[in-house]
Amino acid sequence: MRSILILFLLCSCGASPAPQFFNSERHEVTLEGIDFVVFRKGDRAEVVRLGYLGKRARDPVPRLMEEAIERTTGCRARPGSKVTGLPGDTGEARFDLDCPE
Repeated sequence: MRSILILFLLCSCGASPAPQFFNSERHEVTLEGIDFVVFRKGDRAEVVRLGYLGKRARDPVPRLMEEAIERTTGCRARPGSKVTGLPGDTGEARFDLDCPE
Protein backbone atom coordinates (compact mmCIF):
# COMPACT_ATOMS: atom_id res chain seq x y z
CA MET A 1 0.00 0.00 0.00
CA ARG A 2 2.79 2.39 0.88
CA SER A 3 4.50 1.90 -2.51
CA ILE A 4 1.25 2.72 -4.32
CA LEU A 5 0.99 5.99 -2.38
CA ILE A 6 4.60 6.89 -3.19
CA LEU A 7 4.05 6.10 -6.87
CA PHE A 8 0.91 8.26 -6.93
CA LEU A 9 2.75 11.19 -5.32
CA LEU A 10 5.60 10.93 -7.81
CA CYS A 11 3.20 10.85 -10.75
CA SER A 12 1.39 13.95 -9.55
CA CYS A 13 4.52 16.11 -9.40
CA GLY A 14 4.07 17.63 -12.84
CA ALA A 15 3.85 17.01 -16.53
CA SER A 16 6.29 14.63 -18.15
CA PRO A 17 6.61 14.18 -21.89
CA ALA A 18 5.94 10.98 -23.79
CA PRO A 19 9.16 9.08 -24.56
CA GLN A 20 9.35 10.46 -28.12
CA PHE A 21 9.45 13.98 -26.61
CA PHE A 22 12.33 13.36 -24.18
CA ASN A 23 14.99 16.09 -24.56
CA SER A 24 12.42 18.46 -26.06
CA GLU A 25 11.86 22.17 -25.45
CA ARG A 26 9.46 22.66 -22.52
CA HIS A 27 7.11 25.64 -22.35
CA GLU A 28 4.41 26.53 -19.83
CA VAL A 29 1.39 28.75 -20.47
CA THR A 30 -1.91 29.59 -18.79
CA LEU A 31 -4.90 30.28 -21.05
CA GLU A 32 -8.34 31.18 -19.72
CA GLY A 33 -7.24 29.99 -16.28
CA ILE A 34 -6.11 26.56 -17.51
CA ASP A 35 -2.44 25.57 -17.23
CA PHE A 36 -0.71 23.77 -20.10
CA VAL A 37 2.77 22.40 -20.70
CA VAL A 38 3.95 22.20 -24.31
CA PHE A 39 6.82 19.92 -25.32
CA ARG A 40 8.28 20.70 -28.74
CA LYS A 41 10.67 18.49 -30.62
CA GLY A 42 11.32 19.36 -34.26
CA ASP A 43 8.07 19.62 -36.18
CA ARG A 44 5.97 17.89 -33.47
CA ALA A 45 4.46 19.08 -30.19
CA GLU A 46 2.78 17.45 -27.24
CA VAL A 47 0.40 19.46 -25.04
CA VAL A 48 -0.47 18.40 -21.51
CA ARG A 49 -3.27 20.06 -19.56
CA LEU A 50 -2.56 20.35 -15.84
CA GLY A 51 -5.11 20.09 -13.07
CA TYR A 52 -8.61 18.71 -12.82
CA LEU A 53 -11.51 20.06 -14.87
CA GLY A 54 -15.15 19.03 -14.65
CA LYS A 55 -16.84 17.77 -17.80
CA ARG A 56 -18.37 21.13 -18.80
CA ALA A 57 -15.12 23.02 -18.18
CA ARG A 58 -13.30 20.77 -20.69
CA ASP A 59 -15.17 22.07 -23.76
CA PRO A 60 -12.67 24.83 -24.70
CA VAL A 61 -9.59 22.68 -24.05
CA PRO A 62 -9.00 21.37 -27.62
CA ARG A 63 -9.01 24.96 -28.96
CA LEU A 64 -6.80 26.13 -26.09
CA MET A 65 -4.30 23.32 -26.73
CA GLU A 66 -3.77 24.63 -30.25
CA GLU A 67 -3.47 28.19 -28.95
CA ALA A 68 -0.91 27.02 -26.37
CA ILE A 69 1.22 25.60 -29.18
CA GLU A 70 1.06 28.81 -31.18
CA ARG A 71 1.86 31.05 -28.22
CA THR A 72 4.79 29.01 -26.97
CA THR A 73 6.41 27.81 -30.20
CA GLY A 74 5.41 30.42 -32.79
CA CYS A 75 4.06 27.56 -34.94
CA ARG A 76 0.51 26.51 -35.74
CA ALA A 77 -0.88 23.06 -35.14
CA ARG A 78 -1.34 21.45 -38.54
CA PRO A 79 -5.09 20.91 -39.13
CA GLY A 80 -6.15 17.30 -38.76
CA SER A 81 -2.90 16.21 -37.09
CA LYS A 82 -4.21 15.97 -33.52
CA VAL A 83 -3.66 12.56 -31.89
CA THR A 84 -4.83 11.68 -28.37
CA GLY A 85 -4.23 8.60 -26.28
CA LEU A 86 -7.98 8.12 -25.83
CA PRO A 87 -10.76 9.44 -28.09
CA GLY A 88 -11.91 12.83 -26.79
CA ASP A 89 -9.08 13.07 -24.26
CA THR A 90 -8.55 16.68 -23.11
CA GLY A 91 -5.59 15.91 -20.86
CA GLU A 92 -2.95 15.27 -23.53
CA ALA A 93 -2.62 15.58 -27.29
CA ARG A 94 0.10 15.53 -29.95
CA PHE A 95 0.21 17.64 -33.08
CA ASP A 96 2.29 18.14 -36.21
CA LEU A 97 3.55 21.71 -36.47
CA ASP A 98 3.33 24.15 -39.35
CA CYS A 99 6.09 26.70 -38.72
CA PRO A 100 6.81 29.88 -40.65
CA GLU A 101 10.01 29.72 -42.65
